[in-house]
Amino acid sequence: MQRLELVHQWLAGLFPGRPHAVAPASADASFRRYFRITFDDGLTRIVMDAPPEHEDCRPFVHVAGLLHGAGVHAPQVLAQDLQRGLLLLTDLGSTTYLDALDDANADSLFRDALDALVKWQLASRPDALPPYDEALLRRELNLFPDWYVARHLGAPLTAQQQETLERMHTLLLRNILAQPKVYVHRDYMPRNLMVCADNPGVLDFQDAVHGPVSYDVASLFRDAFVSWEEARVLDWAARYWEKARRAGLPVDADFGAFYRDLEWMGLQRHLKVLGIFARIHYRDGKPKYLADTPRFVNYVRQVAARYNQLAPLARLFDELEKLTPQVGYTF
Repeated sequence: MQRLELVHQWLAGLFPGRPHAVAPASADASFRRYFRITFDDGLTRIVMDAPPEHEDCRPFVHVAGLLHGAGVHAPQVLAQDLQRGLLLLTDLGSTTYLDALDDANADSLFRDALDALVKWQLASRPDALPPYDEALLRRELNLFPDWYVARHLGAPLTAQQQETLERMHTLLLRNILAQPKVYVHRDYMPRNLMVCADNPGVLDFQDAVHGPVSYDVASLFRDAFVSWEEARVLDWAARYWEKARRAGLPVDADFGAFYRDLEWMGLQRHLKVLGIFARIHYRDGKPKYLADTPRFVNYVRQVAARYNQLAPLARLFDELEKLTPQVGYTF
C-alpha cells in the first residue's frame, strides 16, 4: 500500500464521516513527510508519515513529552500508530523563523528562542535522553572525510592529512566532552522554529540527546541556511549566557571561555553537516542541501583562524581547496 493511501485510510478511521482535505505540509532530509489536514470548520492537524522500516516514531513521542513538561511549545501527539509510523499532531502553523527572520525582527524572535531554550535546558535529567557521548560525536565527525572529502571532492585524505584531522578531532572532543551537560535538541535552528502565538513552536526534535550546554546555541546562530555578522552573533550569545547564568544553568562563569566552547562545539557540527549534506545528495538523491555547503566551509575557516590550536585545520582546508579545479566542485 502506498504511504499516502495509508494516511487517508488512517484518517478515515480516526474521523469517520468527517470531511477533510490532505495536502503536503513539508518534508525534511530524512524519510519523514508531513501532511496538513484541514477540516470543513477550518480546524487543521498535521500527520507525520515516518515509514517504520526507515524511521522510529517513539523518540519523537518521548521528546515531545519532555518539551511539554519543560513548558516549551511543541506539537502535541493526539493519536499514534507506531507500528505503521503515523502520528497525528497539533498544527503550529506554516511560518518558520527562516521564512520570517529579517534585520528588524531578529532580536525579538531570537529572544523568544533563547527563552524557550533556557526552559528546555532547565528541565534536563541525565537519564531521560541518550548521551551525546564520544562514540556518537566521533561518528558524526567521520562523516566529513568519508562523504564530503572522499565522495564529494573525490580525493580521499592522505595519511598525513588523516593524522592532522584526527588530532583536530581529539582536540575538539576533549573540549566538548568537558562541557556541562543538558538536554540538546540537536537541530535548534530557524528552519525548525515556528512563528506562532506561543513563540516559538519547536519542531524536528526526535534526535535529542543529553550533551554539551553550548550545542543548541551554536546551531541557532551558525545556521545551515542563514548567516549573521559576527558582532551580532557575539551579542546574541552574550544574551543567552546572561539568561543562562541568571537561571542557574551550568555555563562557564567567564563569557570568553563560554564563547570558545560554543565555537568549538559549533566546529564539530559544521564538519558533521558538511558530511551529512554530501551523504544526503549521493546516498539519498536530495541535491539541494549541497548548495549550502560553502556556508559551512566559511564557518570552519572563521573558527579555525581564531584559535592557534586549530591552525592545522585551517591549513588542511587550504590544501583541500586546491583540489577543487581538478574535481570541478565549489569548496
